[in-house]
Amino acid sequence: MISMVFQDVYLFRDTIEENICIGKPDATHEEIVRAAKNAACHDFIMSLPEGYDTMIGEGGSTLSRGEKQRISIARAILSDAPIVFLDEATASLDPENEVLIQRAIDELVKNKTVLVIAHRLQSVMELDDIIVLDGGKIFEQGSHEQLLLRGGRYAAPVHTSTMIAATATLL
Repeated sequence: MISMVFQDVYLFRDTIEENICIGKPDATHEEIVRAAKNAACHDFIMSLPEGYDTMIGEGGSTLSRGEKQRISIARAILSDAPIVFLDEATASLDPENEVLIQRAIDELVKNKTVLVIAHRLQSVMELDDIIVLDGGKIFEQGSHEQLLLRGGRYAAPVHTSTMIAATATLL
């Protein structure tokens, strides 16, 4: 029922295909490839010596952070769970990987209920309901536009509050 994409992705010492199909163990190769294409990782996978059969090191040590992140998103796309939890999924990435991962996340969250934990406004501004937390207390809640108009913590140019944003798009 829930797919999760975390900032720090753990991959198992196995093939790329096996790491992706953890999201759906009975998936066909075609389903895995479709999920990888939607997660913007098919091209880099095909550039590897064994493609989807390439063995990766424990924890994904043979892949870049962005590559691991996209495999994690492919795993979540493949599972097709109605609820998606994103925990700092684009934090600490270089701009090129962030753009690719954001596109992959956009594909992942179509018609889903999404819970996001983020520190950056750009990660939550498109979501329906944003809750601003600091020290475990709720300080503000509303849409991006509502929170900007209020001029509180969310609208402050520099803040360190954790934001949890949720959008309910399921019918």
